[in-house]
Amino acid sequence: MATFSVQAQPTDAASWTELARTVEAAGFDALFAADHPGACASPFVALAAAAAVTGTLGLGSYVSNAGVRAPILLAADVATLDVVSGGRARLGVGAGHTPVEWRAVGRERPDVAGRVRRCVAVAEAVRALLAGDEVTVDTEDLTTYAARLDRPRPVQDRIPLTVGTANSALLRWAGAHADVVGLTGFGRTLPDGHQHTVRWQADQIEAQLAHVAAGAAGRETPPVLEALVQHVAVTDDAEAAAAGTAAETGLTPAEVLATPFVLAGTPDEIVAAVAGHERRWGVTRFVVRAGAVDALTPLLPRLAGKALDFEPTRK
Repeated sequence: MATFSVQAQPTDAASWTELARTVEAAGFDALFAADHPGACASPFVALAAAAAVTGTLGLGSYVSNAGVRAPILLAADVATLDVVSGGRARLGVGAGHTPVEWRAVGRERPDVAGRVRRCVAVAEAVRALLAGDEVTVDTEDLTTYAARLDRPRPVQDRIPLTVGTANSALLRWAGAHADVVGLTGFGRTLPDGHQHTVRWQADQIEAQLAHVAAGAAGRETPPVLEALVQHVAVTDDAEAAAAGTAAETGLTPAEVLATPFVLAGTPDEIVAAVAGHERRWGVTRFVVRAGAVDALTPLLPRLAGKALDFEPTRK
């Protein structure tokens, strides 16, 4: 059984609230808002508006840059969203790959290890604050003194934590502590600070999952695995649909179609691919962009059902 959510950004009130209603009515699990300060809308303001027109839809940032978010402010935003949504908030964090976002708050982006340490420290602090604990941290990565979230208190006893990453150390930490590991498949950040190379080949995916499994060793319930889908196309020619992504990533169309980060093909092929990703990788959750909502809505009942017992032949 697969679960699908939608990541989107608001551009105006009418289309945003309509998207929230549409996503909920179609059967998507959650609506997520990107969090890139200065480049998109404030996620928690947008999600509060979505909460007002929905009743069951999960809501969260996907994902918040832990490098530029103070734990007490992030915890307050998440708790407030949980209150105004009646207990539907999700907490999503990542290490923050965009240099301009760090500079905007007066810091230079650290190296990878520094970003990972900061992300872990912020995630731990936010979780503690949401649990009602007082938090003091004084390290080179994070400083906060006697922080407490007295009000508002979240509705949920435990707000689910998603860690979005492809970094090996953070995958291991997420394996040990997160509720959901958001597999991004990202490789090296390109000079624009937003685009990435990819780690989509089978051995690379297996290596990422091995880090999650190592972190999760000893856990009674391991984290759920979720893939951030970059491209969706319902088509009779999957290889043609994957050709552009293949050219951009340096992979073959067959390699692109084998990843959980692209869903392309006929309805039968897409349903079979999703079932195959669960069998091969253990991925049971997918996050798609808003542009995929119309194409996937007719397939959601099948995608949420049992895995297919056949594999359609691709053209």
